[in-house]
Amino acid sequence: MLGLNNADRKLFLIVVCLVAFAPFILNPFPDNVGMAQFNAGYPDLMQKLVIFGIFAIGYNILFGLTGYLSFGHAAFLGVGSYAGVWMMKLLTMNVVPALIVSVVVAGLFSLLIGYVSLRRTGIYFSILTLAFAQMCYSLAYSVLTPLTGGETGLTLSLNDPRVIGVTEVDGNIPVPHFFGLDMQSAVDLDVAGWSFTFSTGYYFAGVIMLVAFYMSVRLFRSPFGLMLRAIKSNQNRMSYTGLNARPYTLAAFVISGMYAGLAGGLMVAMDPLAGAERMLWTASGEVVLMTILGGAGTLIGPVLGAGVIAYLESIISTINDSILHSWFQALPDSLENFLVTILHPFVGHGWHLTLGLVFMGIVIFLPGGIVEGGRRIGNLFSRKKADDTETAPEPGE
Repeated sequence: MLGLNNADRKLFLIVVCLVAFAPFILNPFPDNVGMAQFNAGYPDLMQKLVIFGIFAIGYNILFGLTGYLSFGHAAFLGVGSYAGVWMMKLLTMNVVPALIVSVVVAGLFSLLIGYVSLRRTGIYFSILTLAFAQMCYSLAYSVLTPLTGGETGLTLSLNDPRVIGVTEVDGNIPVPHFFGLDMQSAVDLDVAGWSFTFSTGYYFAGVIMLVAFYMSVRLFRSPFGLMLRAIKSNQNRMSYTGLNARPYTLAAFVISGMYAGLAGGLMVAMDPLAGAERMLWTASGEVVLMTILGGAGTLIGPVLGAGVIAYLESIISTINDSILHSWFQALPDSLENFLVTILHPFVGHGWHLTLGLVFMGIVIFLPGGIVEGGRRIGNLFSRKKADDTETAPEPGE
């Protein structure tokens, strides 16, 4: 089915179920309990999870398969965002043309940068991509301000010369849509203290992510994917056989850049705004962390890594001292204040410290990322089951 082997088919179905039932999975606690602070089933965060999942899936094609570490992929994310906003300003608020143009423009831009950067390997390649990304950020922030909006970013306005569709609705800027289906519409379901939100924008982005994930699975299992793995394993030995690795690495770089452009276009489809901050080197660093945290070179790892980082940023960063005091209010005052003082640097604006500890723990104890942790747990249970089968008495004994 779908051209996938049995293991990949099961994995794909798991991802489909995770996307479909995310509003339930991410809201494990009723709204009227203190632990509801850790619920993550609201539309903005779920959209962010799947969009950054696409970004990480694409980055994994380059880094996970070829081993080429790029610190400039945020440039393609930003270029895709700008292209998407301009399509909405000039053509239509339908998100389909914006997504197509975002992917195409990011692909052409990554072809240009990849052609130059892939003349070098190793740390020199990484530095080149970082330099290009910073150049793009500077151009978007202070040089190409008529095209990018500069510091304030590129937004829609009532004066946009839109060819298809209206320029305003009741005096307001029209919202992005998918052939009339409003991206910002949502339906709420209240069940026994739980509140679940089903957002059109989230499920639209989720379907796009499933398609992107499926394409990455097919690419991983294709002869092209095997060539990329050979490059990562030993590029020099591959060159000795007479094979030129550069066309393969350039193709992987462009495909990865197109995934980043798609993620940027989806950001615009959810919120039609593009800013230069999306091109910062820190955004490139985040996608590197996502890929390594989940498991570089694995299929589902980047999606899991993107989910963990997006969750920590959105949930841990909202915890403040008053919330910490409410958690420990049953304890003696001295112990309560002590615990709040200890935890204070790791929440709120200090959520990066929590992310750093998580990342250090994964790298030290699970070099293969979250996926390796899952495999170890699975092997542990399978070994225990095998031991129980071996020690079970034979009938008649």
